Amino acid sequence: MPQFGSGIVPAQSSIASELAAVTRRAFLPKVYVQLWKSTPFMAAILAHAQVASGGLSPITVPLQGNPMVTIQNIGYDGSFNQPGTIPGLQNAEFNLAGYLSAIPFLGLEGMVQLDYSVVPLIEARMNDVTNVTLDRFATDIYNNISNTQSMVGLPAAIDDGTFAATYGGITRSSNTFWKSTYVHNGGTVAPTRNLMLQYIAQCTKVTGEKPVIGLMGFGTWANLAQDFTSSERYVVTPTQSFGDTKVEALFEALDVAGVPFYPDPYCPEGTLYLINTNYLSAYIGEKAAFSFTGFESTLVNGQLGYLGAVVTLIQLVNVKCKAHQKIDGLNFLPI
Repeated sequence: MPQFGSGIVPAQSSIASELAAVTRRAFLPKVYVQLWKSTPFMAAILAHAQVASGGLSPITVPLQGNPMVTIQNIGYDGSFNQPGTIPGLQNAEFNLAGYLSAIPFLGLEGMVQLDYSVVPLIEARMNDVTNVTLDRFATDIYNNISNTQSMVGLPAAIDDGTFAATYGGITRSSNTFWKSTYVHNGGTVAPTRNLMLQYIAQCTKVTGEKPVIGLMGFGTWANLAQDFTSSERYVVTPTQSFGDTKVEALFEALDVAGVPFYPDPYCPEGTLYLINTNYLSAYIGEKAAFSFTGFESTLVNGQLGYLGAVVTLIQLVNVKCKAHQKIDGLNFLPI
């Protein structure tokens, strides 16, 4: 409704009613979305997503979890014990999870808006499909453990068996190579540079490969950033002064031992994931990567209108659990 009684618009009265009856509102021809959030991790894994096709267990990963040969010492005569065959390979198997966003389009809605729309409702719905889908993906990635119809998220993919005893069809209790390092703090441990360095070293020691990225909630990240603040230094060019140049304070990413730490709005506060992106990827179905079905008539259901859908088949897959680490129980700022 028009806002009467403020600015140059008269208060509610017969004059205001007359003005409203003959005056159009000046719409901004855009919808400013208030709901959704950007997530750096989703952007990263979608940008480097891999393709999965059909078949049962369309993502099947051969793993070596045990030595397949033996080594022994030999003497001058060169004799050695007859070797036996040692099985060391098995498969981790993952299914794609299906996501569908249905899009209704009423026939009379299109007629009413034809040539008179400020914002076409069908365009707003189509745009919202992407936002709703990414929000659901990010939520599942940081929270889902047991719902097998959804994408299995980081709490199961990066775990030592505490939350997910089985991952990819392989039991962690009898296959220790399939365990990530999990560190549980009591909730009173402050994230500091020295502590982050300890966790990076702990994660790296397991495989000899350093994690690529660290992810945490904004309150946890801001608490870690305060440990850097006292070490900031400002360098001014001799021919300039503070009045002639911009002085930058604090950071966009916190770098510890070459590992950047980023905040993610979907990551639970107090939790840190150290991830090696060489071994953790999103797999998207070859024929269903944000695929639009097209609109079909709903006349068969006794309704003048159309119905379409956007379908995505996707799964988050960790092929080397030991290369990652999860830490929780860290202090965070209440922001």
